Amino acid sequence: MPTTGRIVSSLAILASAAWLATPAMADPDAATPVSSGVSYTPEDFTQYGPRTALDMVRRIPGFSIQSDDDGSRGFGQATGNVLIDGQRVSGKSNGAEAALRRIPVDKVNRIDLVDGTTLDIPGLSGQVVNVVTTGAGGVSGTWRWKSRFRENLPPYYHEGEVTASGGKGALTWTFEASSRPERGANGGFETITDGAGVITEKRKEGFTHVADNASISGSVAWKPASGVVGNLNAKAGIYQADNKEVSRTFPVGGPEGRRFFNYGEDEWNAELGGDYEFGLGPGRLKLIGLARREHSPEVNRFRALTIDGTQSFQSNFDQTIDEGEYIGRAEYAFNTGEGRDWQVSLENAFNFLESEASLSEAMNGGPLVVIPLNGANSRVEEKRMEANITHGRKLSPKLNLQISLGAEYSELSQSGDNANLREFTRPKGFASLSWQADPSLKVTSRIEREVGQLDFFDFISSVNINAGNGNAGNSEIVPEQAWTLSVQMEKDLKEWGAATFKVSYSDFEDIVDRVPIGMGDGPGNLDSAWRIGAEVDATLKLQKLGVPGGELSVFGEWYDSEVEDPVTLAKRPINANLIYYWYLEFRQDIPNTDWAWGSSMERYENTPYYQLGEVGLDTAHPAFLYAYVERKNFHGMTASFSVGNLLHNAETYRREIYDTNRLGQVVRVEDRSRRFGPIVSFELKGTF
Repeated sequence: MPTTGRIVSSLAILASAAWLATPAMADPDAATPVSSGVSYTPEDFTQYGPRTALDMVRRIPGFSIQSDDDGSRGFGQATGNVLIDGQRVSGKSNGAEAALRRIPVDKVNRIDLVDGTTLDIPGLSGQVVNVVTTGAGGVSGTWRWKSRFRENLPPYYHEGEVTASGGKGALTWTFEASSRPERGANGGFETITDGAGVITEKRKEGFTHVADNASISGSVAWKPASGVVGNLNAKAGIYQADNKEVSRTFPVGGPEGRRFFNYGEDEWNAELGGDYEFGLGPGRLKLIGLARREHSPEVNRFRALTIDGTQSFQSNFDQTIDEGEYIGRAEYAFNTGEGRDWQVSLENAFNFLESEASLSEAMNGGPLVVIPLNGANSRVEEKRMEANITHGRKLSPKLNLQISLGAEYSELSQSGDNANLREFTRPKGFASLSWQADPSLKVTSRIEREVGQLDFFDFISSVNINAGNGNAGNSEIVPEQAWTLSVQMEKDLKEWGAATFKVSYSDFEDIVDRVPIGMGDGPGNLDSAWRIGAEVDATLKLQKLGVPGGELSVFGEWYDSEVEDPVTLAKRPINANLIYYWYLEFRQDIPNTDWAWGSSMERYENTPYYQLGEVGLDTAHPAFLYAYVERKNFHGMTASFSVGNLLHNAETYRREIYDTNRLGQVVRVEDRSRRFGPIVSFELKGTF
């Protein structure tokens, strides 16, 4: 039976069990546990003038939202750290953050900050937010409108969203229509030198990115007095992008030239997810289903010529990607005593990616000639099953333990170019221990056996006609595995704020990096690697330092890593891995007024990318800085004005190209620096 048929059959059997089972009578609020940590009410966030639940969660000291959609296929165990009424949202692109944005402040009862290991949701550890809604009827909503102005681009006036929510009795609903356009531009100079450092060419370059991103989404929840809980979530959207790069070229000893590159995408995507939970025997059974589809036609056009008409080159690369995901999951949870909970889960998923692509080139005005591109026209499918059993236990009033054991089976098949079929069975699991050292300090340690998931694009060949390089698809790549140990400390600083600090170490097997493939290179496996990291997330209240209503928010990440390079055999960092990222924000809500002002700054740095015959690195410096002023009651609305890029940030890129491969000599170096000007934004928010 095809995998999709097996998923439907599994869900049908589980749905039949739900129909035949007598729902256990329960308190309708059973899914919204009372906090065992810190609770916030909407009044605690009054100084910020929040309009939605998302506005409040973002202002919880020392807490940052983790996305539900981390790129993994299937649901697996919990990845996000936000619950709504004690439950995960059965969505990915339409996940918890989107759901929070659709909940107005007047529908929030309280927000609990709890220890994930105390909940009967496998995979959760550390800080978890549970937003408890009022369940009140009536219709209310929020709206947001934003305009933006920046150099070298036309302004836009169509960013924003409208949300609404309501309900009657056991039925509640939410809706959102949103538009989130993207605009980017930079310009500057590039210098090209040979291996000896002699300048061979200079370029004056300009780049623009224009994209429109619009969607509608919503949810329906059903919570009758019997204790049954049902949820349905849906989202549909479009993404249309247009990138342009124009360069004036000045070769040394040659005629002036031009380079033109255009990229366009016209994508649509849709997602439908739902869950149904009911009492069955001594516990509760939860059935989850999700379907996602995406269609992405892309066009790439490159042309280079001399203005005297003596030389020209044209290259076209067209690719259409279709992606799909179908998930069926069942979770059965029960208690065997106070502080002792169990969950058994089974998941079945089917994913696919199908690529149709063509490459053609023309010289000096001649006809376009099709260039064979092995591995570009192919379909990749994965049939995956996962089973886990998880146990949580309170060892003492201050110690909580959660242990999970499981296994994952995956069948990967590729048809078309580079046809292949392989199967993998891998054990997985974790153990997490939470210790409440004192009322203000919690320490959580976790050791986990992780099984990675392959990026389907790693199987498909593609080219970058602007950079003149490409990616060779690899049909023999295998999922990486890792042992990861982490320790997280959460400190409540009382009237000073809160802070969370985490350190981690990962030991990888079969890590996915860049390896030689045929005459080129692409994604592949290396035997081993390691990575260490540290994260800090803190909010410092400045009242006692003489800044009433002021606070400083800090978020930072730092990583170091090592792997053996497959070309040079030397030790180097993991390919294109984050080294550090930091974000600082100062905000002051001026007491006894409805005014606030602030400023934020951020910066990042990555390790270089390594390919068979080149090394490259892009970054931005010195840092991105913006400032804003906000009025929280402007005729009943929140109005804000901001100016970004106050340090006139520059985006830089350096690429070294070698003779044959990186064991040879450097034959070409490309150095560029492009700047972009200030960004001015105006925003209004309101409720109805």
